Amino acid sequence: MSNQSNSSASIVSAVGLAPLLTVLIWSGNTVVTKASAGVISPGSISFYRWLLAFVVLLPFVGRAAWRNRAALREHWLRLTILGALGMVIYQSLAYEAAKTTSAVNMGVMVALMPLMSTLLAGLLAGERLTTASIAGCAISLIGLVYLTSQGDPMRLINGGFHIGDGLMIIAVLSNALYGVMLKRWAMPIPMWQQLFWQIGFSTMLLVPIFLVGDISPVTAANLPLILYAAIPTSLIAPLCWMIGIQRLGASRTSLLINLLPILVAALAWALLGEQLHSYHAIGGALALIGVGLGLRKASAKTGQADKASWEAEEA
Repeated sequence: MSNQSNSSASIVSAVGLAPLLTVLIWSGNTVVTKASAGVISPGSISFYRWLLAFVVLLPFVGRAAWRNRAALREHWLRLTILGALGMVIYQSLAYEAAKTTSAVNMGVMVALMPLMSTLLAGLLAGERLTTASIAGCAISLIGLVYLTSQGDPMRLINGGFHIGDGLMIIAVLSNALYGVMLKRWAMPIPMWQQLFWQIGFSTMLLVPIFLVGDISPVTAANLPLILYAAIPTSLIAPLCWMIGIQRLGASRTSLLINLLPILVAALAWALLGEQLHSYHAIGGALALIGVGLGLRKASAKTGQADKASWEAEEA
């Protein structure tokens, strides 16, 4: 019995590492995004990254995906909607929002994603809203408001509300809805193939955005940024995120997003020489407490179900 319990716990822990890796990659991508300002236009890097990601996946997944085209014909609309929500709307609106709102406001709105995911998961995906998950969301949100406002929440009020704030709220809602619908629309398609088709449909949707915007050519200066956005951020991160959502649920997986500002602060200190302050420690600690509270209880039944699911996929 003890061995079975330890095995289930190890599976839950291993699955939990997948979305954590996503957050680590996204944190690095924040540094890349800052470096891309003035080097490549938002529309161009969005299109290039997903096109390159599709081309990289093609020789590995394309043949199997084509053989499974009967499933594609049945689920193409859902795959297109998922790609639009998580890969087109969220990222395109976030780039646009950055033009007219502050990074402080954007940080707080991203912190709303776990709360939105929890509420949407309860309304649309049938996930039970536990006291622990709601309390975890609330504590993490308080911590992130404190962190992103640099210890003075009144800054958010005094800064005013801009059109970018509204765009960012829509973007965050779109990404939260992506996670919930991915869980609800459990499709009999392997994850790599799901990711392949989502990226393919997203690339097609991004073509008009690319053509009507400022087109930046690929140069030696922006190629490393495109490569990071295309491989770790566009391939590895979404796959790990999908694994987390399928195994842990949308609401619990999204709580890990609250670690992103903490990791970004650490990267900024280590790589950019930015100073850390007391509000980083206080806000970060609250965010961590909220994440731990929301994720701490995985029932043995959930662990056994995850184990059976993994074994079925690997068989």
